[in-house]
Amino acid sequence: MSNVKIKQRGGPRILISRLSAIGDAILTLPVACALRAEFPDAYLGWVVERKAAPMVRGHRALDAVIQLDRKWFISPSGIQTARALLRPHQFDISIDCQGNTKSALAGWVSGAHQRIGFAGKHGGELSRLLNNVRVAPAFRHVTDRSLELLSPLGLHSPSVQWDLPVSDASVVWASRWRRTIASPRLAVLNPGGTWQSKLWEAARFAKTARYLKQKFGYQSAVVWGTSDERVMADEIVAKSGGAAVLAPHTDLHHLAALISHADLFISGDTGPLHIAVAVGTPTIGLYGATRPGDSGPYGQVAIQKAYERGSRRHRRNADNSAMRAITVADVCVAIDQVHAKQMLLQAA
Repeated sequence: MSNVKIKQRGGPRILISRLSAIGDAILTLPVACALRAEFPDAYLGWVVERKAAPMVRGHRALDAVIQLDRKWFISPSGIQTARALLRPHQFDISIDCQGNTKSALAGWVSGAHQRIGFAGKHGGELSRLLNNVRVAPAFRHVTDRSLELLSPLGLHSPSVQWDLPVSDASVVWASRWRRTIASPRLAVLNPGGTWQSKLWEAARFAKTARYLKQKFGYQSAVVWGTSDERVMADEIVAKSGGAAVLAPHTDLHHLAALISHADLFISGDTGPLHIAVAVGTPTIGLYGATRPGDSGPYGQVAIQKAYERGSRRHRRNADNSAMRAITVADVCVAIDQVHAKQMLLQAA
């Protein structure tokens, strides 16, 4: 840890704290882009946990990515390790984009004197005690309210840019894989999700793939990560009547590159949905246990017909009845709208 080489810059030294959840880390990337645009000479770091690190590491705006273990904050030794990793960077400012104890604690142990975080309900747990500059956000969406945290630094309404870091090797691989799909139009379907309550049924994805094929000539590819998601993906392919194929197993970089070659992406509220937005693929998000106003596909289409009300724990452990309120017909209407918009853009 003592051998880490720290880049010297003339501007402020700023730490972004967004530790967990792949999707939320992606939704926070515009903070890094905005800071780099406003402070070209700043030293910018990001503290993140292992799972989301691939979506942050290598970002063009960042000088450093500090990776911590998932449960680093529950033991004195873990906190000491975090301190030893963060202190050499000599951060002046920390920006807590997550709003809970561990994200605020990371800023505090870094030694940053100005620690910016949320006031109100988005400043959860002990974050309001550990952060000493608090901003009451006016916006709901994760991306917009994270950007509001830059207002104490003089940034107001910055533009939203992603610049998702995707490796060159994965881009080459995805280009080769895309050439194996004969159809001129490719849709990517993502049936997986971290909560059961976020899952749409495999049979409905299969019917959607058939609609895409019959009406617009799309070939659909079904992506998957875990063994459970593979089972769902296989079911979709089997029921699609040849309209869908199984995508190869991918890591996050290869998944991002694959999605970037698609003409449409359909998914529930999970990390790959936000990857699709960040790489610029037209996206339809399906929502039941979360609100698209909070974490929807930014600037894209979201469908919600019912909401699983209750605490986060309740919504996480609920069944997918709210998702089942979304019919195949609902998704087909959204597909028609997205396709019409694409046609207008191509004609312009």
